[in-house]
Amino acid sequence: MKSYGLLSLLTFSEKRKDILFLLQKSPKTLSEIRDYFNVRSPEILPRLKEMESSNMITRQEGLYQLTPLGKVSATHFKPFLDTLTAIEANEDFWRDHDITAIPETLLNRIQELKECRVIRDEHEYIYDSHKTFMENVPDSNRFMGFASIFLPSYPSLFRDMAYKNIPISIIVTPNVFFKLKSEHSAEIEEFIKLKHTSFHLYDTAKISFVVTDRFLSLSLFFKNGTFDPRSDLVGFDASSIKWGEDLFKYYKENAVEIKNL
Repeated sequence: MKSYGLLSLLTFSEKRKDILFLLQKSPKTLSEIRDYFNVRSPEILPRLKEMESSNMITRQEGLYQLTPLGKVSATHFKPFLDTLTAIEANEDFWRDHDITAIPETLLNRIQELKECRVIRDEHEYIYDSHKTFMENVPDSNRFMGFASIFLPSYPSLFRDMAYKNIPISIIVTPNVFFKLKSEHSAEIEEFIKLKHTSFHLYDTAKISFVVTDRFLSLSLFFKNGTFDPRSDLVGFDASSIKWGEDLFKYYKENAVEIKNL
């Protein structure tokens, strides 16, 4: 079968795609496949025969299993689908914003954000994204954040969290740093002195994000250079959080630690 035919076989049928990933986990009998999809044999047998004819699966001693080529296809096909899912699920967010602040290594792992969804402040509910932030940050057991914008309520919030022995690491851009230094020097001095906190300075980047043990919240700038304060990409799953931690690690490795004002 030609390559475009094989691609069609997997992409144009949810059932064939799901069979591929089901058998990737372990071989299955026809009865087990029927039960998994909750269908009768006449409904699933044509799909199985199509995949057998395409050398994706084989049947041996009553068990359907992936062929070597089927295993290769499943291994490489799932990341591709997850990547498309991550992009399409939040297509407007990725299209409308400047994503150059996300390093290529992490952009190549965008499939890890497939469970994320955009929380957008509509005119009737202009604080939805902030509400989500405030509902999850106080209950977090660790906190890492990159701030390229300044919000006056945050310095005292993070200081108070730090006094609860919550490990906190914050990176800010020069503009935010000078704003903090001029208007919130007392809170920052208290924050820096604590053993489980760190405060870093990074050259300007068009991104702001928070990652804790509970969630990731990512904010970006529009392509015209203005910050979007009303749309946050938020994820609560382990994959999104790990992606956010690696994003923070990237910026921290290239930042300068501030130990006194």
